[in-house]
Formats: sequence, structure tokens, C-alpha cells
Amino acid sequence: MPVTPFHFGLGAALKAAAPARFSFLSFAAVNVFIDVESFYNLTHGRFPVHAFFHTYLGAPLMAGFTILLFLLARWCARRFYLPNFYRWQQLSLLQVSLGAILGALSHVVFDSIMHADIQPLHPFSDENALYEIIPLMYLHLLCVFLGVLGVIGVYVRKADEV
Repeated sequence: MPVTPFHFGLGAALKAAAPARFSFLSFAAVNVFIDVESFYNLTHGRFPVHAFFHTYLGAPLMAGFTILLFLLARWCARRFYLPNFYRWQQLSLLQVSLGAILGALSHVVFDSIMHADIQPLHPFSDENALYEIIPLMYLHLLCVFLGVLGVIGVYVRKADEV
């Protein structure tokens, strides 16, 4: 995706579908962390722009990093005051893990459809069978649609709680 927030549409839909089992926060965080690699490569003129963390080998490692970062932050929160924005301190390890893993893997799938330089199966294969499997406009519309659906779903669930 040219802009990381496009990835968040799927995360919003998943949060609406399974709010007690899924962390949107870790889903969004891992997507941003993965695209730090692309940002670095772009700003330093390195190719491919979408490298190791945009593979099915590298993305789960970034999910693991996200989970460890969450555990470290939660450990720190027990010892020092840390703001509890979005109630992140109440998230379970399962919620964070599911969000991070689904975020990392979906990132590779979506970017594989869009970017020619991705080799999602590297080092086992240099092929990208998903490249342009659907037109770019449809991919963007799908991400936006999922985001809108997710926001509506979360809103409806919140209204039911009141």
C-alpha cells in the first residue's frame, strides 16, 4: 500500500467481528513497523523497497517484535506510570498476538498484490503470484470498504453496550 493506513481497513473489520479476541492496536502497530523498512529503503535509495519484512518469513518476525514490545510496555506500566490510551494495558496476550500476526500476514498479502518489487516467498522463491491479481483501484476500494464496515460494526457494538 502506498499509505500504511489503507491496511487498517481489514483491522477495523476484524475488530468489529471479534472485539474480545482481536487487538486493532497491535494490528495497526505491526503494519506501521513493517513499513518502516520501506520508508528507510525509499529514503536511502535502496532496492527493493519492500524487502525482508515484506515476506512470509520476515513479517511474522515483526509480529513477534510487536508482541515483545507490548509485553515490555506492560511490564513498564506495572512499575511506572504509563498512559492507558485505548485501554492497551487491559489487552490480553492472545488479543495482541492475534492482531499482530494477522496484521503482519495481511500486510504481505495486500502489498504483494500492489507492489512489483515484493518477493513474498523469499528466500525460497523470487516469484510473486499475487502481483496485480486484482486491479489496484479494487484493492483500494476493498480496504476502504472494510474500514467503513469495521467502523460501523464497532459503532453498532458500542451502541448495543449502552
